[in-house]
Amino acid sequence: MTSGKKTKAARGSVAAARSSVVAKKPKPWGTILAVVAVLALAGTVFGYAFAQISEQNAKEAALAKWVPSEENKDPSDQITGVVKRDYKPGKHIDAPQRVAYDFSPPFGGPHDNAWADCNGVVYPTAVRTENVVHALEHGSVWVAYNPDQVTGEALDKLKARVDGQPFTIMSPYPGLDKPIALQSWGHQLKLESVDDERIDQFVKALRRNQYTYPEVGAPCDNPTFASSPAPFAPEPPGADAEPMGDEAESARGAASTAPSSAATPSGS
Repeated sequence: MTSGKKTKAARGSVAAARSSVVAKKPKPWGTILAVVAVLALAGTVFGYAFAQISEQNAKEAALAKWVPSEENKDPSDQITGVVKRDYKPGKHIDAPQRVAYDFSPPFGGPHDNAWADCNGVVYPTAVRTENVVHALEHGSVWVAYNPDQVTGEALDKLKARVDGQPFTIMSPYPGLDKPIALQSWGHQLKLESVDDERIDQFVKALRRNQYTYPEVGAPCDNPTFASSPAPFAPEPPGADAEPMGDEAESARGAASTAPSSAATPSGS
């Protein structure tokens, strides 16, 4: 009997020792903290993504009123500062001939036979204006900027609006009288800031707006021009320049804002 009691006692001692070991085993705090960190990171990422989507949806909703329709063919009529002019399409010239444009930058009138590639191209240097005007005839929007006034972060913001976007073109325009000028066929808007909400409104209202540009369905790709752009000509056009003539039929809107480029034309 004594030996049985000893055996039971030994077993009890072993069980107690095991319980003690189990009780003293440390909690896996490292694993717990890692899981908490992962969950927190996932929550942050989800929250950021949700905020970005919400912001984008709100932005699209705000721009909905600028989408052209049969009932609202030219929403840019509601954008403060837009200058409008009627231009006849289709009159072409060949380089090196120039055009004596009536606005600077121009946004319609005679233009080069070749159009500037305008499928989301950001040209690092100024390009020949006559080629860009042809791109406007195809339904693109041209974002021109003064390279002395738009630099650094502001320039990056402007590029982000254009880079890779179809039927959109961007280039510096030396001597521009405002930091930024937006052009579509027959429309222009000059602005002071890259943060102006009217940039997105103008693009939404006029890029490939079938009611406002002549050559609906025309392409914007021109890889030959993109690989070797015709350079900008800073000097005024000579006496042999193609005149605007009756290509500019009538002026509407804030025509009084037409620059003194009548004396110093487009510089292109």
